[in-house]
Amino acid sequence: MPVETRVAAADAFWRDEESQDIGAQKVEVIVTLARRLKFRTKSVQALPVEKRARHMAQLTDISDPVATRALIAYHFSAKRPLMAAFLDALGIAHDNGLIAEEQVAPPSVEALTSAVAKVRESFDAAEVDLYLRTLAALDNETWAGLSSLTSTAS
Repeated sequence: MPVETRVAAADAFWRDEESQDIGAQKVEVIVTLARRLKFRTKSVQALPVEKRARHMAQLTDISDPVATRALIAYHFSAKRPLMAAFLDALGIAHDNGLIAEEQVAPPSVEALTSAVAKVRESFDAAEVDLYLRTLAALDNETWAGLSSLTSTAS
């Protein structure tokens, strides 16, 4: 993932105040940053969000729950038009990119192929692939058909 995207995801993570367990996840990152920077945890907490985001983006040993939360926060803060366009192309009900239903039936490979092609016409391919990989990682049962539709180069 490009540095700018990692920084944007980290920034969205720090600005997220509503997600479940976000407080514990932020503490986890603060402790990791404090250890890495040789700062007190209180000093890390006092850093502006932008600095914490830049430092977090450089971490290579971030936990899966934190990385997942950062990706989700990134997409909801910066990529709602992409999310909405993809769900519209699949005919899945949503509220500005947030899937409205608790359970979604796995779309067919044909429907996924068509939806991916449609969003690639309007959005950056790397961003589309990141979104699709994020969906598959979050719910591989529903989105398993996406694995063959993303490029490995992005």
